[in-house]
Formats: sequence, C-alpha cells, structure tokens
Amino acid sequence: MPLTNTPEWLALKAHADDLAGQHLRDLFANDAQRFERLSRLGLNLYFDFSRQRLTEETIRLLAKLADARGLHSRIDAMFAGEKINTTENRAVLHTALRNRGDRPVLVDGQDVMPEVRASLDKMRNFVEGVHGGRIHGHTGKSFTDIVNIGIGGSDLGIVMATEALAKYRNRNLRLHCISNIDGVQLGDVLEQVDPARTLFVVCSKTFTTLETLTNANIARQWIVDRLGQGAPARHFAAVSTNSKAMDAFLIPPQNRFTMWDWVGGRYSLWSAVGLSIALALGMDQFELILEGGHEMDEHFRTAPFDKNLPVLMGLIGIWNRNFLGLNSLAVLPYDQRLHRFPAYLQQLDMESNGKRTTLDGQQIEWDTGAVLWGEPGSNAQHSFFQLLHQGTARVALDFLVPVNASSPYQQQQNLALANCFAQAQAFAFGQTEAQVRADLAAKNTPEADIARLIPHKLHPGNRPSSIILFPRLGPKTLGRLIALYEHKVFTQSVIWGINAFDQWGVELGKKLADSLAPVIENPAGTQIDASLCGLMDHVVKWRG
Repeated sequence: MPLTNTPEWLALKAHADDLAGQHLRDLFANDAQRFERLSRLGLNLYFDFSRQRLTEETIRLLAKLADARGLHSRIDAMFAGEKINTTENRAVLHTALRNRGDRPVLVDGQDVMPEVRASLDKMRNFVEGVHGGRIHGHTGKSFTDIVNIGIGGSDLGIVMATEALAKYRNRNLRLHCISNIDGVQLGDVLEQVDPARTLFVVCSKTFTTLETLTNANIARQWIVDRLGQGAPARHFAAVSTNSKAMDAFLIPPQNRFTMWDWVGGRYSLWSAVGLSIALALGMDQFELILEGGHEMDEHFRTAPFDKNLPVLMGLIGIWNRNFLGLNSLAVLPYDQRLHRFPAYLQQLDMESNGKRTTLDGQQIEWDTGAVLWGEPGSNAQHSFFQLLHQGTARVALDFLVPVNASSPYQQQQNLALANCFAQAQAFAFGQTEAQVRADLAAKNTPEADIARLIPHKLHPGNRPSSIILFPRLGPKTLGRLIALYEHKVFTQSVIWGINAFDQWGVELGKKLADSLAPVIENPAGTQIDASLCGLMDHVVKWRG
C-alpha cells in the first residue's frame, strides 16, 4: 500500500485539516500547559517544540505512523549491522565509530569494534607524535601547519567541528582546509605556510575524487620542488580505503588511516576522517565528541518515541513537510562558533533524503527531503528574516542556542538569548491589526497614516519553530547535536521509505566532469555537445 493511502497517513491528513484554521496564538491561549506538554529534556538538550503548529494529538498520530512504518525494527537493524543501505549492499555503522561501550558490533558475523579501537589508537599515537615533535618534517622541524585536503564529508565536518570548538585548539598548530577544485584555497594556503613545517592530510574514501586528488597532487609537487623527491613521505598522511592508490601516492604505512565501506562520507567525521579535528583539538577532545555522539545513539536506540529527541524532530519534520506544505528548514544557531553547522547539515540532510525512489525502486508520490539552509542568528535577522516574517515562502525554523557564552562576554550571549527568544515569539504570534494600531496611536500617529501603514506592519505569525537550548557548547554537546540530526534524518527516511545512505544523484555530474575536463583543456578536434559549443567558444576566446 502506498504511504499516502495508509490509515495512519490519512488520519494525520484529516487531523491537519482540523488544525488548519487554528493559529499558534489560539493554541497557547487554550492550553496553559502547552509548553510543558510540548517540550522535552534529554542529555542536557532542552527541545522546545511548543511553537510548532501541532498538538499532543499530532505527536500521538505521528508516533503511530512511525510504528506502522517499522521504525523500531529499522533502528535495531542499523545498530545490528544489517545491510540497510540496500542499493550498495552495505551496513550503516557510523554509530560503531563512537561506540564507547562493550557491546560488539557485527558485520557479516565479524565484530568490527577491535578494528575501530585499533584505528583510534593509531590516531592517538599519530596526534601525540605530531604534538610532541616525535613525528616531524623531512628536515627535522616540527609541524606548525596542518592542511586537510578533502571535499564533502571529508571537509565539511572538519571545518564545522574545529570552528565550533576553536577555543580547544592546540595553539602551536594552525589548521587549513582545502576543498574546492578552482585552486584559490590551495594557492592562498601555500602562500602562508612553510613547506618544512607543513603536514598535509588527504581525505578521500576512494582516493579517486577529482577535486581532492587534483589539490593533493599539486601540493605534493609543491613539497617535492622545495624539499626534494623523498620529502612527501614525511609531509603527507592519508585517510582512505584504497591501498593501491595510497601506494601510488607513496604514503608510508605509518601515515595511512583506514575507513570502511559501512561508513558514508557525510557520516565520517567520527572515523579517521576526523584526524585533522584530532590534530587541531587534541585526541582527548576528539574522543569527547565521540562520547557525546554515543550518548545520543543510546538515547535514540532505547527511548520511547514520545520522549526520543531525534524521533520527535524527525516526525515534526514529516508533519511540516508533508502535512503543512513547508518545503524548507532554516537552521539558526545563536552562537558564532556554530556558523558552519547549517552547511554541515545541508549535506547530511539533503544528500541523505533528497530521493525520489522508494527502497523497492518505485517512483515516490509524496514529498521527501526539505531544502535546509541557515546562518548564525543575529546576522540572519539583518538579512533574510524579513522574508521569513512577512514573505510568502513556507519555512520551518530550528533555533540552536547555548545559555553560557562561547566567548568571554556573557552579557553579549545574554543579548543573543534575548534575540533568539524574541524572534521565536515573533514568528509564532506575529502582530495583529489591533497591536499595530495601538502601537502607532501611542506615538501620536495621525489616523490617516495609521490606516495606510497597518497593512505593511502586520505580521501574520503562525510560523513554526523549535528551540534547542543547551548549557554551553563543548565537545560532548557538539557530538550530541551532530548525532541528533543524523538520527532525525534516518527517522524521516524510514517514514518516507527511502535509502538515506546512498547518493547516486551526485555521480552523474562527476562522470560528466571527468569526460569534459580534457575538452576544456584542449577543445581542438573534439566532439562537443551542441549545448556547450557557444560556451566553449568563449572559453577559448577569453582564456588568458
């Protein structure tokens, strides 16, 4: 039976019709206990979803839908190492990378935890060796700069985590991250660093990614030109599953770190892909991130759905996307340290749930993943909040805010909290005609001007939002937040009946780029698609 014909879906649709005429102002006015009923505390994260356009009955009906779609069994299957990534016939075990307990994790009957722990031990030895100077460059000098070369999951998580936890950084090392293929980042970084004191970490699961290998090869030649043919062995480490490619690149065994095919790129910062995070922050801080993720795993695995933070977030997302028609989610951290968190979540969410085919290969007839975007709160208020308050776009919002400052200036974080709460109230309740009139009249505005201005100053409100409040941003909290959104995404994929762990949609562009690269380099005598002829004419004409 198609999802949209199931009794649980139809019950939610009828419920949405019943709620359609109710404003959040009315929902709060009619229930003095609404905040208490529609908020949850777990792992020092306070999830307030009372400003979502729903009721306790909505949550009950959504939980019934989750039961009917087999969410319990799908969660168990993921943690048990079953091959739930069906199109690639792979297990999905990023959770094993942060498993801090004694529970074995089996893939094809083999416990993977000894390998995971061995990888962490090797990372610790390498990180401590770099920090202590035991691992050094070709000339004997200690490293002062780490350059991570990767893209997508081999870049976004590293940038996000090291920015979020910048106050924990090792002050003797500078971290640079290079992802883009156009050479700008690489050129800028190579101008700043001393080759004798620079360590490059190449992150590529396959060691074939065009952007990563292009940047890595140029960086390798840069080291050779300045330090000699044998120098790269001291100045390069790699994280990959491709041993032959690392052989060809002359990465020595002690500088190689493994990945597994049961870890997707966008879930890989928990693995040795996080080596640059550990180099920047220290291995102890990296392992605290793992601990936070593990705590959220255990919560997701064991908590009942009505108290389960990732499940609740996922189900509320289903409600907003499929029953309220909200096709966009803005993630708004009120802490500048989290300024790259929305970009990280973009890949996590949109690469996972941007699908149009069910697990059994059928064309989907319902909406799946929403567009996710966002910026730090105060900056966002002065750029795109106007559209969210009074525009016609249909957007849900997640506010993330620590109580205690990530800076030395708590008074300024108090202002950030005030701004966050004020915006949530404004989005929920808006401003009525009576309120606008009273405000203008209090300023002795002439009646004619009041009548003219009222349409422009009305705020409809009824914009749904959630607030995730936490004591402070630290390694364990960051780990919990990342895992929270990971499991939210998985929950939604189960409801929609899609595979959250493949990404075939990105492969076509990669394949076409590989075929077009030599054409761009030397267009003479090559067959070019008619749609590109005009562009290539201008490439040839304008190339300096």
